[in-house]
Amino acid sequence: MADFNLTPSDPSTFILMGIPGLEAAHIWISIPFSMVYVIGLFGNFMLLFVVGKEQTLHKPMYLLLCMLALTDIGTSTSVVPKALCIFWFNLKGITVGGCLTQMFFLHAVSIMQSAVLVTMAFDRYVAICNPLRYGTILTNARIAKLGLVGLIRAVLFLLPLPLLLSRQPFCANRIIPHTYCEHMAVVKMSCGDITVNRMYGVVLAFVVLGLDLMLIAMSYGLIIRAVLRISSKEAHQKALNTCTAHICVMLMSYPPFFFSTLTHRFGQGIAPHIHIILANLYFLLPTMLNPIIYGVKNKELCEKVIKCTCRMYFLRGH
Repeated sequence: MADFNLTPSDPSTFILMGIPGLEAAHIWISIPFSMVYVIGLFGNFMLLFVVGKEQTLHKPMYLLLCMLALTDIGTSTSVVPKALCIFWFNLKGITVGGCLTQMFFLHAVSIMQSAVLVTMAFDRYVAICNPLRYGTILTNARIAKLGLVGLIRAVLFLLPLPLLLSRQPFCANRIIPHTYCEHMAVVKMSCGDITVNRMYGVVLAFVVLGLDLMLIAMSYGLIIRAVLRISSKEAHQKALNTCTAHICVMLMSYPPFFFSTLTHRFGQGIAPHIHIILANLYFLLPTMLNPIIYGVKNKELCEKVIKCTCRMYFLRGH
């Protein structure tokens, strides 16, 4: 395929190489990439459609699921379309402005997703520890306000990243060995002093997300304490089952993020193609699996999805 005459010395362009060392397999790699992406989009849009359509699902918990679905769509869509352009058409060029925009949206949506997971942990805490006051503590309006606060927080914390990088002088060699504009990958393209950029990235990752994890841990600590006070084994099981889906989603979100962040800075011994594939899976797999996990674990949601699907099928048949 043609390279569309883009050279590393083009002052207005970065070159995204895709997965270095596996260029010959890009077409084959694109098959699972595109399949997982399409399944993820379908699952999340189906969740949004069902919750929007069914009045009985207009509750705080389902509003949070919609927020999670939107962040999943946002993170995967920030990465996959450009990656597929590289794999299918060898369209490796991306303008500096486009690169910084992609980086901003990708990381901002990730921070927003973390805020949603914190709110979901609080939702589970209230549901288990204060069930009688759940309806008054967590209203749809309050959840919407918490979502807005999470969005504002993500924008305010992430905005300095592209602004700091836009003032940096970039080297003549503008080849980024990645499928998307990851913050540290772009920082390494700079010929100037990147101390502030590096430090801000580390602070952002470990202070903001570290705080989120601390709040989640506090919520679950209080949940466990409340559960241990319940004498009935059946009540124990029921209370913990309500948290299973949220715990699964967190395990797919936080460990891969910290692994990707640390390997970018300190993982010189890890093969680049392994790191890049794992970094992409971090954005792809949760998008596909989150709606499946909640669909399986939440009986009410599962029934409504089946009901809506059957209704659409019969409408088409007639």
